[in-house]
Amino acid sequence: MSVPSTAELTTTATKTLQRVLAKATSLYPSPDAPLAEPPAGSGLKPVMGSAGFPVIGTTIEALADPLANTMKRFEKYGPVSWSGVLGMNLVTLVGPDAVEAAWMNREKAFSSEQGWEVMIGPFFRRGIMLMDFGEHMHHRRIMQQAFAKPRLEGYLDLMTPHIEKSLAQWQVGDGFPMYTKTKELLLSLASEVFVGSSLSRDENHELEQAFEAAVRGGQAMLRRDVGNFTWARGLRGRERLQEYFRSEIAARRAGDADDLFTVLCHSEDDEGNTFSDEDVVNHMIFVMMAAHDTSTIALSMLTYFLGRDPHWQQRLRDESLALGKPTLDYDDQDALPSLDLAFKETLRLNAPVGMLFRKSIEDTEILGHYIPSGTLVAIHPWATMLREEWWPEPTKFDPDRFSPERREDKVHRFAWSPFGGGAHKCIGLYFGGMEVKSIMHQLLLNFEWSVPDDYELSLEYGTGPTPADGLPIDFRRR
Repeated sequence: MSVPSTAELTTTATKTLQRVLAKATSLYPSPDAPLAEPPAGSGLKPVMGSAGFPVIGTTIEALADPLANTMKRFEKYGPVSWSGVLGMNLVTLVGPDAVEAAWMNREKAFSSEQGWEVMIGPFFRRGIMLMDFGEHMHHRRIMQQAFAKPRLEGYLDLMTPHIEKSLAQWQVGDGFPMYTKTKELLLSLASEVFVGSSLSRDENHELEQAFEAAVRGGQAMLRRDVGNFTWARGLRGRERLQEYFRSEIAARRAGDADDLFTVLCHSEDDEGNTFSDEDVVNHMIFVMMAAHDTSTIALSMLTYFLGRDPHWQQRLRDESLALGKPTLDYDDQDALPSLDLAFKETLRLNAPVGMLFRKSIEDTEILGHYIPSGTLVAIHPWATMLREEWWPEPTKFDPDRFSPERREDKVHRFAWSPFGGGAHKCIGLYFGGMEVKSIMHQLLLNFEWSVPDDYELSLEYGTGPTPADGLPIDFRRR
């Protein structure tokens, strides 16, 4: 028996608890209150919100359906609000102006490292996203070499035959579990392209399980190293990954392969700075999580939206057929403009990373609201991308909203921001787009699919909104 993770919060019992809490909240609402009183004479406004229930605050609501919870608070309190979550006071930011203020961090008042530490620090500590200021930029300059165009082309060369082989083995039919199969495909791709391992199938599976445990660890409600609960399993997963990567460092430094692990062992910036062995280990564990989970969500949900919209599915297929190539080269992405539009719209509707975290390290302000030092802050690009204040018909799948004629995303530089912004903008965004598009091109050429009319999408929440039931879609070969 284990303490439920975020994914497990979609059980019937938990949904019943949510309904009970919602009813109790309506009958005995937590009073509106300021997070903290601004300093006298500052001219700042307090952040308004409510703590929720004693001890648990709004934790159940926030973990089970963070989007609905955030939308409700935005409508009541505006773009800057606070609530009690996991025993802490959490300030949530919605809207392009609010997320811009935190991401650009012009006064260096927010720490990414400290913001993420409470959520995923024990599992992904010292990853590129969990670093700040000068140290972060130092590591980013070195890592950037691993995501330059020549390197991306090399990764695609490794990726393409693996995708072809995997898709050829898919046993498709009605109710094909698209999310589950996408996750399997991208985990195996991570072993091939990121790790470049020559391990046996069982050994690869062990590493994949360790990786999955580390990812799930940050979603635990009981955040202690006890028993075989979710948090503890995550710590053991992290230890196993460290053990493997450390054991391989010497061989990778002596090699010259094109996988990411080997590339990071040799990466250096313009001044000749390189990563230490421990740097490589930490970055590998983080990058595997960041790239694999986001791409899995993006690809499976793009498939879902195209399954609901046969017109767009055929539009993309026609472009892929016109290309006249069974697989993509890197520059072929420019020849598939409709695929790019649909990819962007999928990231808007179902942002693979729904929230990002910071912690204030000095007294500061956002949109004129007082944020005291030590406050945990949640930046919410997903809610921002689904608000009618910035997006016409925000819940409609309409990729043409990104077309040159419309460019609805131009309403604000941070209205569409699934990859973050500022110094911590996702370093692997071009890799992720390349991976999703190369797989989707092959899917369009080899398959047709549809979503049953009576199917209702159910999401659970991990790194981002994820199909809770494996995403059954009716697939057939063309």
